[in-house]
Amino acid sequence: MANALVWGATGGIGRALVTALLHEGHKVVGAARKAHTIDSPAYIPLEADIADDYSIAQAVYTAAQHTDSIHLMIYAAGDILSTRVADLSATDWQRILDANLTGAYLTTRHSLPLLAPDATLIYIGALHERLRLPGFSAYAAAKAGLEAFADALAKEERKRKILVVRPGAVATPLWDKVPLRLPPNAQSADQAATAILAAWSQGKTGALDL
Repeated sequence: MANALVWGATGGIGRALVTALLHEGHKVVGAARKAHTIDSPAYIPLEADIADDYSIAQAVYTAAQHTDSIHLMIYAAGDILSTRVADLSATDWQRILDANLTGAYLTTRHSLPLLAPDATLIYIGALHERLRLPGFSAYAAAKAGLEAFADALAKEERKRKILVVRPGAVATPLWDKVPLRLPPNAQSADQAATAILAAWSQGKTGALDL
């Protein structure tokens, strides 16, 4: 069984991933602002703010007290909003970039020393090309940046597997934040988690559209 570290462990997809990993018998370290919401003896909750460098460093330090090596790291944190550029504040712009891009950098940078030499790193991206719509400039830019970050990282960490998963519509609370209708064929968070963990078990790298 593997040791997994899930950032954004209590979000829609993050929680589903944690639940699925625990069900498969893995040990899971789950990091989130409010991580103590999943009850399992194999679950280690860590409070962390993915936009804060010190908070992430402390979370990884604590994780190292519970496990000497992480085989799977998943960055499932994220946020979204719909605001036109003319009305988009610098604070909101930064919040969306922090959640979807800067947090991925911070968690990766601090987690790398704890990862096994052949560990897999999975980032939850998006089909950002479809979201280059009025109001979604920050989100689309952040998710496009995430793919560029992961591509460069894969060239640096050649012994490790790097995968960006690009889900389509997934029925999570994130959709409540945008003026878009959830498509009737939207996946559930559990379905997305199952597909993501299947890709991990198959050793997929690069980008994967769900």
